[in-house]
Amino acid sequence: MYRELLWIFTQLPDDYIVLDTETTGLPDENGLPDIVTLGITVVRHQAIAESVEFKTRPQKRISEEAQSIHGITNEQATGFDSFDSRWNQIAEYLKDQLIVIHNASFDWPILLDHVTRYALSMPPIQGVFCSQKAAIPWAQAMNLSCSHRGPSLDMLTKAFEVEDLRAKIGGAHGAAIDSQQTAQVTEVMRRNGNMD
Repeated sequence: MYRELLWIFTQLPDDYIVLDTETTGLPDENGLPDIVTLGITVVRHQAIAESVEFKTRPQKRISEEAQSIHGITNEQATGFDSFDSRWNQIAEYLKDQLIVIHNASFDWPILLDHVTRYALSMPPIQGVFCSQKAAIPWAQAMNLSCSHRGPSLDMLTKAFEVEDLRAKIGGAHGAAIDSQQTAQVTEVMRRNGNMD
């Protein structure tokens, strides 16, 4: 099963956090999208300890495509708190942690853009680990379809027979539930990489 190609997951610390965002859409000529929800799942001793979601009011309109993915309307989002008002809570979770993100090349620049835009300060972190990029060698060896970013979270969930948390809520994406799914898949890949 090409377990040696999952070796990188065995190098993760026992404690880390997983971050995911749902946004107003994709990057376009007007720049990066806005965060609508930000989910953090805390992993302690290789198990999920906590999961939290922050709803933040975007300055840009949510595209129809994005609404169809996460189900949050522009009307709902107007009632959310501003990003900067939630930052201290978010930053406390990030502080001194390794941050795992499935598709870090999307979520991380958007988060940094918000930190800059609102003149906030990023706490010290251990680093960012992209679980999608790290899974590419294994997925390619297993002949799983991959985009240029790597295998999707859905693809890895199915390949490793991990419980599909989104299926339990009708399939909708959400920052908290997707961060939980990433944490579960990451830990399964760690266990598979550790096997002889």
